[in-house]
Amino acid sequence: MRLTTHSEYALLALLYLSRNAAKGELISLSRITEEQKLPFKYMEHIMHTMLRAGLVTSSKGQKGGYKLAKKPGQITVAQVIRLFDGPLAPVDSVSVHFYKPTVIEKEKKLTKLMKEIRDYISSKLEKTTLKDLA
Repeated sequence: MRLTTHSEYALLALLYLSRNAAKGELISLSRITEEQKLPFKYMEHIMHTMLRAGLVTSSKGQKGGYKLAKKPGQITVAQVIRLFDGPLAPVDSVSVHFYKPTVIEKEKKLTKLMKEIRDYISSKLEKTTLKDLA
């Protein structure tokens, strides 16, 4: 598993929103990108993807912006990574959600090792929420 900038930027934006979730206010994209030092145009696409996935809600207008669609404790790091980068597994043939056959399946011990790695990574990221990181 390797994170792309999509996942990294999404996590930074979500953490910023989660720190401000208690206030219930909408936060403008310009404020998020300014505070987190993220590229505005790139973040428009990322925020739209998270909006469609139900991680954030938005409102347009002068007082518009974004806020979390769920409580910070209900959004896991795994959800965000899967949304932007796909499987958490090191190879497709051991992925639970994105299985595709690979040549390593010929070697049972190698496949077992990859499953153990998948299980550790998945377990850690599924248990870690925005609340834990904020």
